[in-house]
Amino acid sequence: MISRDKTYLPKWIAIEITRKCNLKCIHCRSASTIDSESGIWNLEKIEKLFEDISSLSKPTIVLTGGEPLLHEEVFDMIKAGNKKGFRMCLATNGTLINEEIAKKLKDLDIKMVSLSIDGSTPEIHDNFRQQKGAFEGVMRAIEILKKYEIPFLINSSFTKRNAFDIPNVYKLMKKIKPVAWYMFLILPVGRGDEAEKELLSSKEAEEWLKWHFAIETVTDEFLVRPTCAPQYYRICEEEAKKLGLDYSRRNLTLGTGGAKGCVAGQYICFIDAFGGLRPCSYWPESIDNVFEKSFVDIWTKNPLLLALRDKNAYKGKCRDCKYFEVCSGCRVRAYAKYKDYLAEDPYCFYNPYKDNT
Repeated sequence: MISRDKTYLPKWIAIEITRKCNLKCIHCRSASTIDSESGIWNLEKIEKLFEDISSLSKPTIVLTGGEPLLHEEVFDMIKAGNKKGFRMCLATNGTLINEEIAKKLKDLDIKMVSLSIDGSTPEIHDNFRQQKGAFEGVMRAIEILKKYEIPFLINSSFTKRNAFDIPNVYKLMKKIKPVAWYMFLILPVGRGDEAEKELLSSKEAEEWLKWHFAIETVTDEFLVRPTCAPQYYRICEEEAKKLGLDYSRRNLTLGTGGAKGCVAGQYICFIDAFGGLRPCSYWPESIDNVFEKSFVDIWTKNPLLLALRDKNAYKGKCRDCKYFEVCSGCRVRAYAKYKDYLAEDPYCFYNPYKDNT
């Protein structure tokens, strides 16, 4: 009998239904272009996967890419997920959304559409997305989604190229009023690996995360959260203590449900265009394949997934840190530096061995 540890049931699963994309963003985890291989997902295959997943839990399912709206069966896939009782969401760059697509999404009761804005102006955003008109496209998509009362959130990715614009993007969010705004610190994977010289240093990241904490405490109209920055949860505790704040965090209903930093392989996973399962969307390689084994078998038996749920398997200062339970360190950054997913996170310069508090 398969062990189904209710402590670690999947709550959020992203599926890359195509690797093709109409943009060529500098940070793309899959280095997608319009010429990329589409992948092998079709309606029949995804229905089988949904049947398998539903025997374990009823998670949020995010159809992503590439650009998922390039897949001809994307709406049928959303419908199939609805039938299984999943909370179906769509992650798109927004440039292909029009009235017809929005009406279909509304009729399918899509729970959330995820869009990306990486700059407060067309010049900054289009430079990051490597496509003139991308900013205009996503802003048009926002107006259409608002017209059809479709919930949307905004992801914003930052490197040295555009980090100076973070406060201005936040001001833009105050005008747009999404359900949530996620500030993403780029990881060294995909084109993010190619652009490693542009990645923010750990010191720069620390300062921006402190800034984020400050704005989070005064932002009520939408949820704010940094992505792929598990050390933020340490910073929250440190800053709240320093300021004498009785601080509590709001969470998104359709989020990971982890209420902590890195939840890769614990509550979330990513399935790529060829069935490869990865503990998170930015994991550089697949650890198993849902076309070779059942999702349930992988989730409950894969050695790496089991290790990610075991504090004693971690190494270095992450394992010894008093903030481990709220942070755990970024496993992707650990691998990029040490070729070991369970090594300490090199991006965090907190030293637990010198902390006497």
